[in-house]
Amino acid sequence: MSDRVTMRVKPNGSIRVTGTVDFVDADGNVMESKTDFSLCRCGHSKEKPYCDGSHREAGFSAE
Repeated sequence: MSDRVTMRVKPNGSIRVTGTVDFVDADGNVMESKTDFSLCRCGHSKEKPYCDGSHREAGFSAE
């Protein structure tokens, strides 16, 4: 990967990833490549590790 990836922690929300990321297993094999997505940090998403917006309904607060 030559493009720079940015991860932005959103207040009381997800971690927004901009750029292309390879998800690699323990043996070093690329399982999936994904571009421009959000990661869950509240634990309520039904799409973990990706954010599905559940933090809003759950009232997630990072503070």
